[in-house]
Amino acid sequence: MDLAVEIYKHTQSFPKAETFGLTSQARKSAVSVAANIAEGFGRENPGSFAQFLRMAQGSLKELETHILIAERVGLVDANTSAPLLHQCGEVGKMLGSLIRKVSART
Repeated sequence: MDLAVEIYKHTQSFPKAETFGLTSQARKSAVSVAANIAEGFGRENPGSFAQFLRMAQGSLKELETHILIAERVGLVDANTSAPLLHQCGEVGKMLGSLIRKVSART
């Protein structure tokens, strides 16, 4: 959820023209990471949980792509994107570890 909050903060400065473009897409994918983890956990089934964790991983990769595109088109600079990408990397490591542990239970 911390990552989603950071994305919301950083996309507030995006131009109005991006409201339905990168702003919306980045926010949606960031929220989707946390939401998929929560939904999978709520299923109370290791197999379902692992599947939702994989969907969260996909959303995380989508978010990383949005951050990189935002940098390439000049909406954020490298000083802004680098910490966000680092945070994505850390979340990705945690997801990978959790997927391995949950999958071992199925």
